[in-house]
Amino acid sequence: MPQSDLAFEAHDHARCTHALLARAEEVAAEQGARFTPVRRRVLEILLEAHRAMGAYEVLERLAAEGFGKQPPVAYRALEFLVDHGLAHRVRRLNAFAACTHPGENHAPAFLICRACGAVAEAPVPALQAALEAEASTLGFVVERCTIEALGLCPACAEVPPCA
Repeated sequence: MPQSDLAFEAHDHARCTHALLARAEEVAAEQGARFTPVRRRVLEILLEAHRAMGAYEVLERLAAEGFGKQPPVAYRALEFLVDHGLAHRVRRLNAFAACTHPGENHAPAFLICRACGAVAEAPVPALQAALEAEASTLGFVVERCTIEALGLCPACAEVPPCA
């Protein structure tokens, strides 16, 4: 299974994408959900650049490929992917990113590069456990948690600032 930090390093992207698509098909089948060609293509689009994409950007790609140009086409596919744990909504960017851990119960932390827009999904089980423990002391049950961290990816952090 691909590692979360691959978004920030050179890797065999075709292999990474293939593995995640295969796992997404398994997860959909396990849940009894239909992984239609449009849903599959939307996930492929999200996987292509290791970054979050807005619904209209996804829609433009779908329309160019003949899948339809009405907003519900993209929104329904994105909603399906999020509902089935195959993608996440990155609220800071009002965008969506492919899940790099489909089928796993996790609360992701998104590492968002403010310079190039790359997004990595980092599993943070210790942070999730700490949050759930603290919430429990207040009688609160955490059902969903997403952490978004803004900063610089390794490539952008190496670029010296303009003088």
